[in-house]
Amino acid sequence: MNSTANHSIPSHAKAVALLNQEGMAAFDLLVQAGKLREERFGKTVSICAIINAKSGGCPENCAFCAQSHAADTKVTTYPLQDESTILENARQAKQHGAKSFSIVTSGTTIKTERELETIASCVRGIAEMGLSPCASIGLLNRDQLSHLKDAGLLRVHHNLETARSYFSQICTTHEYDDDIETIRQAKDLGLMVCSGGILGMGESLDQRVELAETLAELKVESIALNFLNPIPGTKVHQRLEGKSDLTPLACLKAIAVFRLLNPTADVTICGGREVNLRDLQALVFMAGANRLMSGNYLTTQGRNFEMDRRMIADLGLELDDVC
Repeated sequence: MNSTANHSIPSHAKAVALLNQEGMAAFDLLVQAGKLREERFGKTVSICAIINAKSGGCPENCAFCAQSHAADTKVTTYPLQDESTILENARQAKQHGAKSFSIVTSGTTIKTERELETIASCVRGIAEMGLSPCASIGLLNRDQLSHLKDAGLLRVHHNLETARSYFSQICTTHEYDDDIETIRQAKDLGLMVCSGGILGMGESLDQRVELAETLAELKVESIALNFLNPIPGTKVHQRLEGKSDLTPLACLKAIAVFRLLNPTADVTICGGREVNLRDLQALVFMAGANRLMSGNYLTTQGRNFEMDRRMIADLGLELDDVC
């Protein structure tokens, strides 16, 4: 792999202008980002997977979330699943080619010591089977993070969801700085951090760049990009009347700009790609992504592993199987 040291980070104004590119200029942008990905990662891409280990009943009022108490979605609600169920899902993900596996729970944070111990035990089990363990379990303090790290946790996933300047339009039950603090504490302990957000919730192009720049400032190791799949009963579905402003090309341009602003980070394409990218999903790698979340998401179905593996092979890329 070659160095990206000579890459020039676009200014804020330049990045916004890139998101406005049309025609062949837009495809030139994708090619530029794709070359930067190849310089950093070569022909290697990887797959990650998650389990919705605890669903529904979340006290937060995030406008996009089907699991929020403020949403009228009748999503399936259940407590933290047992260790055997979580580990069986991890085994299946590994068999399908996943490199990492994340335990995801609804709610502001882990409620009890028993929940924390169950998750810690699952982290040990995931690591023992040769997967990279990740957890997305809300706002965490230093002691909780340290305990999970001691159990073998390698990466904490904690999305910022959107730009600071737009956050109050998405969530009012906690502060943006609460999310920032969880990320900073994790990094201070030497944990890798995956963070990102959801595009297409009504934010401006300027705010998409703002989010990308915030992630760069925090030096997160991995960026998770989701594209809004508006779910009936959520606030954002009502606000946007069931539609976002995303087109397949808008998604690709956003991926490219996040890559240009974060040249060394993993860029992982997650929820909503099937709905928003449609026939252009294979171009995410040309646009600078190097990771896919495969399998199902939290409350929506994703694309099956075999289709993603075939797509990667058809592009002449190689699946990374080293954790």
